[in-house]
Amino acid sequence: MMEKIPTQTGTREQLMSDLKTVIQDAEAWLRNGGQLTGDELKAAKAKFEQTLSAAKEGLAEYQQTVVEKTKEAARATDEYVHENPWKSVGLGAAVGVVIGMLIARR
Repeated sequence: MMEKIPTQTGTREQLMSDLKTVIQDAEAWLRNGGQLTGDELKAAKAKFEQTLSAAKEGLAEYQQTVVEKTKEAARATDEYVHENPWKSVGLGAAVGVVIGMLIARR
């Protein structure tokens, strides 16, 4: 039988948090960039680059997770179709009829 695909909700929330931080840092840097001098500017730039780098890494990890889950779902679907070909054909036909009826209503 088919197994549920595990999800990592923490990865998504962490990525969203990192992206929000990048946006906030960018906005602050743009607002205060003209007022910063020498060392302050270097420190702000370093902090922004560090946050941006962390967001990029998080995005790459999230992308890898999504690709892996998609591959697992495709394998599970393939196994189900091979194990239950007539059910799959019937389900496909039923979905086609419903979509056809929805299109015909317009």
